[in-house]
Amino acid sequence: MSLISTLARLEAVESGRAQPLATVRHRHLSPRPLVFVPLTTAGEAGAPLGALVGTDRESPRLLAVAQPRDRELRFAFLAELAETLLPYLDGYADDVEPAERNETDPETGKRVKVEVELCADAPQLIVPSRPGVDFVRLLGRSMRFRRTAEQDPDSPYPAPPRVPLLGRWLTHYGERARVPGSSLLLAMTDLLGRHWATGQSHLEDKHLGALLAWIAPPEGASGAEAALRAEVERDRGGQLVCPPAGPATDPAFDNKLLAPAMELYDRARQALAAAEDGAAADEQLARLTSAEREIRALLRGVLRPTWDAVWDGIDLVRELPEGPHVADRWTRDRWSFTGHRDRVRAGEPPQPRRDDAVSAAQKLAARETAQAQLEAQEALDDPLVLAGRRLAGEAFVGVVTDVVMAWSESKRPSPRPLLTVRTDDGPHLGVGVKAYRSLDGKPQCAEFVRYEEDGAIVLRLLDRMGRSRDPAEGSVPEAGESVAWTLFEHEQRGGPKLPEPEDTPWTHGGPPRTDAAESADAVTPEDLL
Repeated sequence: MSLISTLARLEAVESGRAQPLATVRHRHLSPRPLVFVPLTTAGEAGAPLGALVGTDRESPRLLAVAQPRDRELRFAFLAELAETLLPYLDGYADDVEPAERNETDPETGKRVKVEVELCADAPQLIVPSRPGVDFVRLLGRSMRFRRTAEQDPDSPYPAPPRVPLLGRWLTHYGERARVPGSSLLLAMTDLLGRHWATGQSHLEDKHLGALLAWIAPPEGASGAEAALRAEVERDRGGQLVCPPAGPATDPAFDNKLLAPAMELYDRARQALAAAEDGAAADEQLARLTSAEREIRALLRGVLRPTWDAVWDGIDLVRELPEGPHVADRWTRDRWSFTGHRDRVRAGEPPQPRRDDAVSAAQKLAARETAQAQLEAQEALDDPLVLAGRRLAGEAFVGVVTDVVMAWSESKRPSPRPLLTVRTDDGPHLGVGVKAYRSLDGKPQCAEFVRYEEDGAIVLRLLDRMGRSRDPAEGSVPEAGESVAWTLFEHEQRGGPKLPEPEDTPWTHGGPPRTDAAESADAVTPEDLL
């Protein structure tokens, strides 16, 4: 936690209201996101119980599993989820725009620009909290290797037709959520926690209701009081007024409401199976339908507060203006979505259970680069974030007091002006340390030279001044100009090139198999209750 985050939390405790950690929005927010609020069976993370899903706040679609122990009912839930999510995903797949991408020419080995299609926008999924992201990833893993009746006629438990396809998409979204700065799959608690600091711990911030209570407390109440009520207040029946933000359920709900309703449902199913004539069967069918409606009403009642809370969070975050670099990161998300769309349409097999050594190293390196790039871009976009880096000695803001023209000692001298900068910050500078400023959206590099007797800093500009002997207009700060400098690079460089997968040494798993496609998952304990 940075010093400025700590100060913001202390101010939140004193004022009784969450304090801003950002002046702009650092994540992309789609005009039409799809909200997914899942619920799982207690003690069975892989057994879905119900969900609210949709793009319209006023009319969410309820998906329910009346008896999670029944495999067929779980498959029916997944099929209904596929019918809801896949049309939303497909709605963005064919709206494309021309774009250029660098690719390696197989004949010459050189990098050339190739014109390709890029989806003009991408679908965005929002879940209440980080466990919801984990549940999306778990659903993807459990669905993408399932075999349908068309693929495997001998399968004893064939999956509905579009379930494996949804599993591939959910796996992609779950993996993309691990990339820092990605906005394809967002957790609302993470989104709010990035932009506001509360007076409670980070663990308590995982409760969506408590987090919103700090950001927008009711009139006449402090954030701490409102958050406490959101966490522990119960109605006359002993049920939480603000249920957990999924996918876990409250034990009081399970024991007092859900378990009796499921017992009635099970009895009705048994009685229907044992009915000996049509009149008895009709009576038991009516009882079964009534029991199922009761379970759906219970699930809707416990899901709806979280559904509304997610939309309240969307409204709060949407009020912030979007940061300048957010569009660049969303473009990378669009490339990711387009690439997976192309793999699906090309008939490629599902993502493997485990990455090979090269793919795993590439993913790790890409995520590390994305994290460093995200931290740099947020500091450049937001003065409040930059203030935290200034307090840490990683950046400084100063006024240029003097500019002395100088040139490099070479056959063709290049401009190397010396800038004298006066600042009240305490940057960690030393001989040869580089400093960077943003010039027309690109980083301009300077080198630390010395400290003056009065504490001023002398920097030597090194690049982005044109190719002539005299610097290009506007490339050198003028005396009296205030400039923000960072000691971290604005654009991260890639690491060393990794070997091709077929050249992977045997110590790291050897070349991947190409003689057989990925087989279906075997039955695991997660599949049975």
